[in-house]
Amino acid sequence: MRIKRWGVIAAGCIALIASLSAFKQTDKYFEIAKNMEIFSSVYKEINLLYVDEINPSQIMTTGIDAMLESLDPYTNYIPEDKIEDFRTQLTGQYGGIGAVIGERHDKIMILMPYEGFPAQKAGLQIGDEIISVDGVITTSKNSTDVSKLLRGQADTPLKIKIKRYNQAEPLEFTLTRQKIKINSVPYYGMINSNTGYIKLSEFTQAASVEVKKALTDLKGKGATQIVFDLRGNPGGLLSESVNI
Repeated sequence: MRIKRWGVIAAGCIALIASLSAFKQTDKYFEIAKNMEIFSSVYKEINLLYVDEINPSQIMTTGIDAMLESLDPYTNYIPEDKIEDFRTQLTGQYGGIGAVIGERHDKIMILMPYEGFPAQKAGLQIGDEIISVDGVITTSKNSTDVSKLLRGQADTPLKIKIKRYNQAEPLEFTLTRQKIKINSVPYYGMINSNTGYIKLSEFTQAASVEVKKALTDLKGKGATQIVFDLRGNPGGLLSESVNI
């Protein structure tokens, strides 16, 4: 009899715990829905009644950023217009024209078009000054801003207007962006007979594979110690840093 009674009590406790858990879940969902409704109402009121003109997207982004900032430094919101930069950081790939650009004499110039990529195929040359990208004047912008204009989804078109030495009139080129792959290890080699050098620019998805290959090659050349250069490395995937 005692065993049966304890069994009934145990079953009753389990049922009570399950019902309490369900109640807490329902209560939590109700609280979430209620707060979302409050947030939506405040957002609408600000957009409709605030004394000055505001940017709705900017207000929403500010709210999201403030919410995530209250959690920890590592939880971030990536808006759609910055998703390409995020993908580049994670994968080392981006949609672009395949050329190195830089500032020379206060001008943004093509420093090196890579062979086989859109810039070289279209006829862009070393020393061409970029004066506009898709109608956006670039003469007052820095190389970082111009680089962002040149990047985008692969297989999307863009127009570049350039000034070329000894050409009186600007030239315009229509290019199609292509997927460009950036190596996580842009350089490695021997410093002396027993010291190897590895430069790691980013912790992208292939970083550990590239570092392993470089390390194996350097050991094969007699390296017994390694200079591992992380200067200017912005970070990336935690899993790849652990693998390395």
